[in-house]
Amino acid sequence: MIRDTSAQDRPLDTQPARKRRLLVIGGCVGAALLLAVLGTPALQRAFSTGSSVSAARLSFATVERGPFVRDIAAEGKVVAAGSPTLYAPASGAVTLQVHAGDSVKKNQVLARIDSPDLTAKLAQERSNADAMQADAMRAEVESRSQRAAQQSTWDNASIDHKTAENDLARQQKAFEAGAVAGMQVDHAKDTLEKARIALANATAGLKLKEDSLRFDVQAKQLAHQRQLLLVKDLQRQLDSLAIKSPVDGQVGQLFVPEHASVAKDAQLLSVIDLSALEVQVQVAESFARELAIGMPGEISGNGQSWQGLVSAVSPEVVANEVAARLRFAGATPGQLRQNQRLSVRVLLDKRENVLTVRRGSFVDESGGAYAYVVRDGIAVKTPIRVGARSIDKVEILSGLNVGDEVVIAGGESLQGAERVALSR
Repeated sequence: MIRDTSAQDRPLDTQPARKRRLLVIGGCVGAALLLAVLGTPALQRAFSTGSSVSAARLSFATVERGPFVRDIAAEGKVVAAGSPTLYAPASGAVTLQVHAGDSVKKNQVLARIDSPDLTAKLAQERSNADAMQADAMRAEVESRSQRAAQQSTWDNASIDHKTAENDLARQQKAFEAGAVAGMQVDHAKDTLEKARIALANATAGLKLKEDSLRFDVQAKQLAHQRQLLLVKDLQRQLDSLAIKSPVDGQVGQLFVPEHASVAKDAQLLSVIDLSALEVQVQVAESFARELAIGMPGEISGNGQSWQGLVSAVSPEVVANEVAARLRFAGATPGQLRQNQRLSVRVLLDKRENVLTVRRGSFVDESGGAYAYVVRDGIAVKTPIRVGARSIDKVEILSGLNVGDEVVIAGGESLQGAERVALSR
């Protein structure tokens, strides 16, 4: 029996060839899928940028060219333009004649202060004024008496001088007629000279006496007038103890109770002037630097609007805000009430033909250094330069063109990448 080779035969392994065929087929399918992927624009952008963000998480705005208005919009409250506080002009006991919230008229007495010291001092100074008036009158009488005496002396000297002149004339005629000696003529001349000197002294004495008496009387009168001024001032102080309202309005706050004893210059009460109302607003410190008195504004509320002007800007910053006030450009509306809420807009600047885009968080996030511009579904980081900013817009100086679509909010999700694909 011839032996066959069945014991030496081994079955052939067909698995490696099958695996190779599967790998070839898988490679072909992968290549086809890759070609399909590369043929899709959105996926191409994703591969080209390396990251992708959903556009639903972002806000967009289009760059435009047109008017640019910078203004401040805020809510304000109606306040009284004037709210004077009244003080005690002297110490004493207070008697209030009104209550908080009462309507008052100008010059209406609101309170009275009883000051015994001031009343007594006024009476004393009035008595001194009466005494000084008597002294002045007595000085006038004495002046007339002394002037009369001095006038009498001058009259006698004048008569003596006239008598001496007549006697000299008679002696000269007698001497020329040979009736008297020349010695008598000389004696008459000496007598005339004495009379002339006496008259000159009497004239000078009369003038001096008149001046002296006039000055004395004037001094007494001036002292009396000075005392009268003191009495008048004390009377004014006493009258001021009746505290009167400086304006038409309403009693605000009472700072002292009834019949309280107060010191000089103590607060008594406040009066609110309701005839002149203003609107007070709180403005962010960044905008407050540009506010100036006289800037135009608009006040609106109750379905109406009124023109206004900035009347005051506080120099103090509180909680990063500054208080400002607007007064009505015309007559104060009658239907307004204190603390009523109104909307206010203040115009800071207005320009035409300016490149602008809607304001968003991108300005604060980048500091205005760059913005993401959407081109073919890709947000491209683009350097920009911004100018003035308003409530809703920002001025673009360079880096953007009209029609550019810009990411204005949600840019933090882009993480500062240079190019980011946007998925819809």
